[in-house]
Amino acid sequence: MRTSPAQFEIPVLLVQYFPTKGNLIDRSVTGDVGGSLDALRTHTQTTTAAVIEALGQGSRFRAYKHPDATPSLRFTVVESLEFLEPLPTWRKPGHRAPMTDYRAIMDRIDARRWVMEHGVKEIWIWGYHGGVIDLWESNMAGPWGDISNSDRDPHDLPVFDRTYTVYHYNYGRGPSEAVEDHMHQIEAVLRHVDAELFWNKFVGKPGEGRCGWAHYPPNGVRDYDWRNRTIVWSDIEDWRPEGGGQKIPINCDRWHGDSLQWFIYWMQSLPGADNGLTWRGRPLSNWWSFIGDFDAAMQARRGLVE
Repeated sequence: MRTSPAQFEIPVLLVQYFPTKGNLIDRSVTGDVGGSLDALRTHTQTTTAAVIEALGQGSRFRAYKHPDATPSLRFTVVESLEFLEPLPTWRKPGHRAPMTDYRAIMDRIDARRWVMEHGVKEIWIWGYHGGVIDLWESNMAGPWGDISNSDRDPHDLPVFDRTYTVYHYNYGRGPSEAVEDHMHQIEAVLRHVDAELFWNKFVGKPGEGRCGWAHYPPNGVRDYDWRNRTIVWSDIEDWRPEGGGQKIPINCDRWHGDSLQWFIYWMQSLPGADNGLTWRGRPLSNWWSFIGDFDAAMQARRGLVE
């Protein structure tokens, strides 16, 4: 029996912007999403649940080989806020389309109260894209700076004494695209903590058979190459920093050619709780600690290696 890992709780605040015209979504605002308000509400609810499930499953270290592995992360929605209006925007230099005004959203929802009083670590915004606005898939603010998949503008979010991360989902898409936002945030954070170990050793170069990243599975040769049937030998299921792990022949059949299943499989390959791995004679930490409690990890000067 595998040891049950310490679980990181991630309280989430859900914020939904539904520009409406009567009981319908105003396509002239969203650019490409219309239909009834009730149908879109249902879509965002079911997609949110699917994202929570995928992220929790993804934090189970090598669950594809160890079915009793338990999650390191548990996401809970503490509140859901809804606004029947367009997303606020502003004309940010360098952007052809109006940029989502995240500071205005944070002010509108009183983000300080949610982060500082209710312990919210992530704010998930449901909105639109449709070529009519620009957005960041992930955006961070806090005492340690902005480590995210954005331009890392230090002024586009209010900074509090605790770190929080904002994810902006497009309700014109589904669970895979929302989870991909988290994939890129994981990559940004782990690369910041230790680029050599994460990016060079874990991710590796495209096609060399290490673990890959969001857009590039181990056999990938181009962005979004999730359905590549070319077989390569990869150590993803027995990855060790120095190499030497068992290699298996792998192609898209391993994740059924499905991007969401690839994301879960990749996340499960990250060194998690009780991973038993070492680098230069030192044990690897639980890498999910940087997603589960970034402030505590930074305060403890934790690395990807203990």
